[in-house]
Amino acid sequence: MTEEKRYINVDYFESLTGSIEEREEAEIIDIGKKIKEIREEKGLTLEELASSTGYEKELLEKIEKGEIQPQLGTIIKLSKVLDRGLGEFLGEESDRPYCLITKEKRKRISRSTSPKGQRELYSYMSLAPDVKGRHMEPLIVHLRENPDEETSIHDGEEFIFVLEGEVIAKIGDHRFELSPGDSIYYLSNYPHMLAAKKDSATILAVIFEGIKK
Repeated sequence: MTEEKRYINVDYFESLTGSIEEREEAEIIDIGKKIKEIREEKGLTLEELASSTGYEKELLEKIEKGEIQPQLGTIIKLSKVLDRGLGEFLGEESDRPYCLITKEKRKRISRSTSPKGQRELYSYMSLAPDVKGRHMEPLIVHLRENPDEETSIHDGEEFIFVLEGEVIAKIGDHRFELSPGDSIYYLSNYPHMLAAKKDSATILAVIFEGIKK
């Protein structure tokens, strides 16, 4: 393979993407616990949070107990209702206007499961968890297969670049198959779904939450 095509060779990204699988068990973020802490801090009951988000109380209760790992779209919607940035759920924020992550200091990761918590859909690692007040969230995402093709919908915009494997992208009524080096940009308020076509795939995802008015 020639040097100019190296950007689509997964070996080029090995030092970054490989850490998701290697550190998965030891580095999981307890997002459910964080959601509960913020909800109680705001004096909201589960019933009130369910009413504000449209999610069932039982689902939110399972998320807070760690029985279900919420998808990113769910976390984004909860963050809006709880008036917190997405980054606060994915890592510790600081007052610095920048975040530098070397490959020796990779950040913790989290995972998302199906609505009933029976199947892992993807795991992800934030690439800029320490910048307070940011509106973009860059992530390395390790996708699994999603045979049910469960979609997500929330405010914001997303940019996806495929690093490894084959990816199925479903945006509204449109369906695409992406290979390493392919990218797609879409508005997140359309029903959307990303999954590995077979076994697993790795992508770079940049999520723009939108600026609060």
